[in-house]
Amino acid sequence: MSTTLALEYGYGRATHLGAQGTLVGMLLGTVMAMMGSMALDGTQVLPKIRTAVFFPVAIGSGMLVGVAVAGHTDAMLAVFVAVMFVAVYIRRFGLPYFFYGFMIWMGYFFAAFLNATLSQLPDLIVAVAIATGWVLLLTTTVLRAHPQRTLARVRRAFGARARAVARVCADLLETDPHDVRRLARLRRELHSRQLRLAETALVIEGWSAHPGTLPPGRSAAEVRRRTLDAHLAVDAVAAAADALAGTGGRLAPEAAAIAAHLARSEYAAAERRSRDLLGLAGPDGGAASDGRAVTLTGPAEPDTDCFAYHLATAAWEFTVLVREIRRDAETGQGAVDEIAHKEGGKGAAAKAAQGDGFAGEPNPNPVPDPVPDPVLEPDGDADFAPAVTLAMGGLPGSAAVAGGVSARGAWRRLSGLSLTTRQAIQVAVAGTLAIVAGRELSEARYYWAVIAAFIAFTGTATRSETFIKAANRVVGTLLGLGAGIGLAHLTAGHTLWVITVIVLSMSCGFYLVSLSYAAMIFFVTIMVSQLYTQLHEFSAGLLMLRLEETAIGAAIGIGVALVVLPTSTRDTVNTARGSYFAALGELLHAAAARLEHDGTAAAPAAGKDGTAPDLDALARVVDHRLQQLALVARPLTRPLVWGNDPRLVRHRLTLYAAVTRQTRALALGPRRSPGLAPAPHLAEASRALGHAATALALAPVPQGRPAPEVARALRTADAALLTRLPAAGTVLPPVTRPLLRLRQLLHELAVLPPGPVVGRGFTGRGGTARTADASRVVTGSYAAGAPYGAGSVGSAAGAAPETEAVTGTEAGDGRLRP
Repeated sequence: MSTTLALEYGYGRATHLGAQGTLVGMLLGTVMAMMGSMALDGTQVLPKIRTAVFFPVAIGSGMLVGVAVAGHTDAMLAVFVAVMFVAVYIRRFGLPYFFYGFMIWMGYFFAAFLNATLSQLPDLIVAVAIATGWVLLLTTTVLRAHPQRTLARVRRAFGARARAVARVCADLLETDPHDVRRLARLRRELHSRQLRLAETALVIEGWSAHPGTLPPGRSAAEVRRRTLDAHLAVDAVAAAADALAGTGGRLAPEAAAIAAHLARSEYAAAERRSRDLLGLAGPDGGAASDGRAVTLTGPAEPDTDCFAYHLATAAWEFTVLVREIRRDAETGQGAVDEIAHKEGGKGAAAKAAQGDGFAGEPNPNPVPDPVPDPVLEPDGDADFAPAVTLAMGGLPGSAAVAGGVSARGAWRRLSGLSLTTRQAIQVAVAGTLAIVAGRELSEARYYWAVIAAFIAFTGTATRSETFIKAANRVVGTLLGLGAGIGLAHLTAGHTLWVITVIVLSMSCGFYLVSLSYAAMIFFVTIMVSQLYTQLHEFSAGLLMLRLEETAIGAAIGIGVALVVLPTSTRDTVNTARGSYFAALGELLHAAAARLEHDGTAAAPAAGKDGTAPDLDALARVVDHRLQQLALVARPLTRPLVWGNDPRLVRHRLTLYAAVTRQTRALALGPRRSPGLAPAPHLAEASRALGHAATALALAPVPQGRPAPEVARALRTADAALLTRLPAAGTVLPPVTRPLLRLRQLLHELAVLPPGPVVGRGFTGRGGTARTADASRVVTGSYAAGAPYGAGSVGSAAGAAPETEAVTGTEAGDGRLRP
């Protein structure tokens, strides 16, 4: 934007356009640079050229219409409404048309409200063409997104967010068990960090499918597999830390130290401490990997020690993944995988790699080198289908979910209208009302109200999102009012300083728009103040008028979104919920097909196209459905919607997140233990849970008890999981624990709690959400590395049989650890 501004300034001076003509050209160039930088996204040149060619056509057509009606107030206002309708309506034709529509509207606005003449039109079109050509040149040369570098940056972001999760885990474990408020806050933060980590993993998934992203010898399926492995390890660290925090367990300080090493990228130290801690669980407890003694005060605490062992196992697994990634990079077997790119002490890590046993011994079950699986990893990238298609390099917005939601109330008879058509009607109604109300306040500046009403329906899908965006626009304008007035007085008469403030304001606003729309409007208000100083029209009263007009337009936008063809937030959430359970059911059915065969034999073709299902891909689809659900449910986590319980919504989102984490473990189980015998009873349980998930996708909003179809499926899963206990000495398949957790979580999601939620806003031990209900706990007396032993069943007073759970930690060899 800065270079385009300078280029347009030079063009205006060279062609003697005058002060106003130069300023208009600079504004047009800035708008084109801002929209063009977003529209010309991607890595391929030809699609960018095809998109940019129509920039001057779109904005020129709007200008031509604006010139035709300039000076005729009634016609100009009527056409203004029609242009707004067209600008929104054509969004249905794809992402480029989103920007074309905005350019048509902007071209009309510039021409009509500046009273442009036909003789001025060529100069305006030239200014647009210059900006278009310059932005296209930059985005295809110096600012062109390099596919491999972009993927590397996203993977570095994954590493940074994984370390952020580890940092919160360390803080959680270091917190005083009696500081309940801080523990609750850190648990909420941990949940948020895990959701952000999952979002980054989905972006990696999307970029992996771009042509030219991966170097020769690497496949997108391999990137997906390794990202899933790392993601699962981080999830396990977080679940163990959450379960151990607040218990006052004797191993909590050791676990906190391990998490802190991970947060600081000290992977060699994290591996050493993990090995030392796991050595305490073996027959030679207390022997550290370097021969020093490990002493702890107090007797063993099986109820809490198990979670520390779980964290150490997961941290160790993560460090092994990092080492494998670096080994591949150093031997030239692929591009650098920067999941955790800032490791310190590579020499120590290489030394630690000599032995992978729990107490410095060679690991009896080492992590095998990657072996292509004909079912889990199709050959090459020809069959790779990403779970998510990126939009402008990021995850899609809520419109991807709300597009299939019908309007509420008396508007249901128009349910056949698409989302873009409904929003076009809303914009036309809101624009008409904004013109009428805005002109009552000011016949010269009413367009500020129209802009506020129009923008409220840009980038939003539901009425709650429209409310939030309109409110943020008012807040940003209000906060920018004081800063704009103060800076305008400081820079008055100093053109260089005015230009500097304008450039800085545009840059800051554009940079912060993805974080806070109110922050962007704050800087836009400062920029507008500087522009009016150059036009010699600035006054505090003018900015107050802008605030009042903006508030009118925002209020009208909110009112129209609530009344005219409204897209309900709750209906959108229910649609996303159904899609989530449908994807979950598909994964569980595919896992059942895999469990009916041993890990080395190919499962029967069960996909829709006759091919065997890819569990890794299905796990990422569930991740994407969770991201969509969390996105559209975000307004319900605030006290904005009437009759809504934000605490309940947040609580249920933690349950969905816990289900998603268990599905990742379930999907990776068959690949991690390829030699295990078939498990028909686990296949039956997985299939029954799949039926329950499918029934939940079709069921109405949960009530006090599960729907009959869901209850039957859960009882079938109970019969398979809890009535067929393995004999002593049996090595449990790694999918046992995820299936047990999923059974409990699905029941909790099938019903609404009878009273207010008293949980702490995050998941409980093992990843399940804490509730007020007592639970039957099935515990096994497992020694470290020992096979399944005699279990004991403990029942709390008032326990409901529906809340059974299995506690324990799963080791890499498939055994459960206490």
